[in-house]
Amino acid sequence: MRLQFLGATETVTGSKYCLSQGDHSWLIDCGLFQGLKELRRRNWHRLPVDEAKLDAVLLTHAHIDHTGYLPVLVKHGFEGPIYASAPTIELCKLMLPDAGYIQEEDARFAATKGFSKHASPQALYTYDDAVRSLKQLTPVVDCEWLDLSPGVRAMYRPSGHILGSRFINISVEEKHRHFNIFFGGDIGRYDALIAIDPGKVKSVTYLLLEATYGEKLHPEEDVYARFEKIIMETVARGGKVLIPAFAVSRTQQILYILRKLENEGRLPPVPIYLNSPLAIDATSVYKQFIHEQNFFSNGTPTEDVFHPSRLTMVHEASASKHLNHLEGPAIIISSSGMLIGGRILHHLKYYLPDPASTLVLTGFQAEGTRGRALLDGAKSIKVHGQDVAVRAHIEFVESLSAHGDWKDIMRWLKGFERPPHTTFLIHGEQSALGALKQKIEDELRWNVVIPRYFDRVDL
Repeated sequence: MRLQFLGATETVTGSKYCLSQGDHSWLIDCGLFQGLKELRRRNWHRLPVDEAKLDAVLLTHAHIDHTGYLPVLVKHGFEGPIYASAPTIELCKLMLPDAGYIQEEDARFAATKGFSKHASPQALYTYDDAVRSLKQLTPVVDCEWLDLSPGVRAMYRPSGHILGSRFINISVEEKHRHFNIFFGGDIGRYDALIAIDPGKVKSVTYLLLEATYGEKLHPEEDVYARFEKIIMETVARGGKVLIPAFAVSRTQQILYILRKLENEGRLPPVPIYLNSPLAIDATSVYKQFIHEQNFFSNGTPTEDVFHPSRLTMVHEASASKHLNHLEGPAIIISSSGMLIGGRILHHLKYYLPDPASTLVLTGFQAEGTRGRALLDGAKSIKVHGQDVAVRAHIEFVESLSAHGDWKDIMRWLKGFERPPHTTFLIHGEQSALGALKQKIEDELRWNVVIPRYFDRVDL
């Protein structure tokens, strides 16, 4: 059995790992690279595997950095099943076509405005490409073995992080010996606002462990009070509260917070706009699978936990444009969360130069993204080829992250009854990987390896 790392090595995007044994091969996660241009260029390179001969793809969860390359894989000839939990499948049905549509729109916009270096900008894949890939999505039942080949089987188990997230345990019988490879996906947090705690694991032979927050601790803060303060101060200035948010998980957290503040009389009577068709549809999926979430409703009816009373769902592009000319204070939630695309970019051009307004960043901002530039104190950022001045207030609410920090990760690892043979640290920037490696080696004395892009390991 051989493992090859095809993404999320020394970076937090592009999660892809290939397992192969004899004539069989499988891809665990199939993510898109995002952020730095040198990373995004990798999306255009063919994988060093025969995509058409892959037996199957197994997904840990629905985030685009774990699923967004699927339409390309199918374009390149992959015809096998794409295994995932039922909630992940429902979210992928929304997210992948949306990703294709955004890429088409961005290519058309770049061609129209002439700010691309290419004479005829092309989308990596289209809406139709994404829709075609959905036919191969295949639901998996939790905690039951799924046969992949003779001697190789997989089991999915709930893991926290976001709705539908799963650990994937690959069990291998090979040459009179047994071992397993455990794909952790993204590790969630303990006592999170919505998501369940990460599930306990007793022992594994090989562990793939994320390190997104390997050197950081999430601040301990009253997130309700923080949002209340930001909103009240911005409303007093007569500005807009602009919240770029990932359509899945982060948007639902924010809606939940706003609803709770409203219930407690702590939210001023201003209009709230959810300007993301994807986030609107994803919220419906969250309601559909409400039983998978860690809700303590605090007196709020379960069906309304994601719906403040002054919330308006914005579907049409014309209504989206209207939000750039609102009179008076308002709260606008839109995607994408790292400001790499989507409707939020159009709002940035109008409200970033406004000193009365506030931009609230609510999660990890990868290198090379506009969100990271703003966190680093940029005085202007480029949007659609134009320089946009930054005069609005910038707030960073880091406590909403769906990723466990290093204390969460260490707490989870200390639940193991015996150490893995090897722990591979993935899905982290170099400083985070190094810091978490040091912590694991110092406290647990485990064997920890930080793989590089395209590294191969014989298991």
